[in-house]
Amino acid sequence: MKMPRVPPDLNEILWKAVDPERIYRVLSLGYNLPTTEKYLHWDVLRQLRAPEGYSHEEWWAALKIRRQGQAKRVPLSDSKGKPFAYSTVDPIGEMLQKIDQGAGGFIRMPEQITNPEMKDQYYVNSLIQEAITSSQLEGAATMRAVAKELIRTGRPPRDKSERMILNNFLTMRRISELKSKPLSIDLILDIHHIITEKTLEQDSAAGRFRLPNERIAVVDMYGEVFHDPPPAEQLAARMQLMCDFANANVPQGFIHPVLRSIILHFWLAYDHPFIDGNGRVARALFYWSMLRHGYWLFEFVSISQIILKAPAKYGRAFLYTETDDNDLTYFVLQQLHVIGRAVKELHAYIERKTSELQAVESRLRGITMLNHRQQALIGHALRHPHQRYTFRAHQMSHNVVYQTARTDLLDLEHHGLLIGRKVGRTWYFTASPDIEEKLLRLD
Repeated sequence: MKMPRVPPDLNEILWKAVDPERIYRVLSLGYNLPTTEKYLHWDVLRQLRAPEGYSHEEWWAALKIRRQGQAKRVPLSDSKGKPFAYSTVDPIGEMLQKIDQGAGGFIRMPEQITNPEMKDQYYVNSLIQEAITSSQLEGAATMRAVAKELIRTGRPPRDKSERMILNNFLTMRRISELKSKPLSIDLILDIHHIITEKTLEQDSAAGRFRLPNERIAVVDMYGEVFHDPPPAEQLAARMQLMCDFANANVPQGFIHPVLRSIILHFWLAYDHPFIDGNGRVARALFYWSMLRHGYWLFEFVSISQIILKAPAKYGRAFLYTETDDNDLTYFVLQQLHVIGRAVKELHAYIERKTSELQAVESRLRGITMLNHRQQALIGHALRHPHQRYTFRAHQMSHNVVYQTARTDLLDLEHHGLLIGRKVGRTWYFTASPDIEEKLLRLD
């Protein structure tokens, strides 16, 4: 990824247009351009054909003036004290409305998904997905199947990559517990400690801000500096201001909760307060903010999965913002696209899983080798995958003799639908992990 070209200075462009009539035409151009036009950075715009009769610089000046008229400042500023702002361009309102409709409030979900045990299963799957992809964005190199096995079995991590993924999983689970708490410096440090534990060269750096002698910068493989964060001496004050912003304690008027969450994501990443783990902490704070504002579906959404598919767009959104007068609109729009796609993919996944469960249940009713008692038990197990069944409970549920109940469960185990385990004198049976696939193969 190359560093984008810094846009030309607006005042210099207008000073060159000495003729007042020319200046008026440039200013008018901004209001005559289509409002649905993409939010272009100078690095892209300079390569396109300018409107007839105007130079690229004049086209840029027209766009900048219109954007400045729609700009809204936020409390974040760069190292030199210049504030950040975002423009309230048309696509933002529409995208926010779709997120409101698709990720918060009273969203209707199928019963197959919302019963507690199935919900827990989807919750764990989503945590694992976010843990893996967020770690991969930061360089973790572990196969997904291995990472899932690591988390599900609880075995100790074998290397740094596995430790990063496990830490991310533990962090995401912790975020769900912290959503009712206001953001504080202690909470941020706690999150960082969980995320980076046993992954840093200096164990003591986990859970603390970088020190003045720990100069860091975001560079590429050739050493080109993409971002030089604020000095460590400013971090305590900057992080406290970020907490005040996150908790809506800074008077700046209404900011939509999703925009607040996105800006919080950018803020932590921009300040880069840690020697490592900044990206993972930034995304964790985004989740904290979304859950705190009632977007409950974000317990199941993975934004890192979408970002990982196009990491260059994620990186450019940061660079476009910083090189164009601290214009946060680039990052806001990029993240709104990511969020919208993540929510859409989750809804598609839920719809697909609901259809699969309905197909399996329909198939179950047609399997003649299973009697009505066995069909009822398997139907229950599909919705309650962690439920344990015993001979005695099955006997009581269906009012049959003990031997009949025993035969029913052992037959289901024989077909691979249940897994039996003896604890003391009692046999317990649970649904097979691949029960759906095995049901579809039964005659």
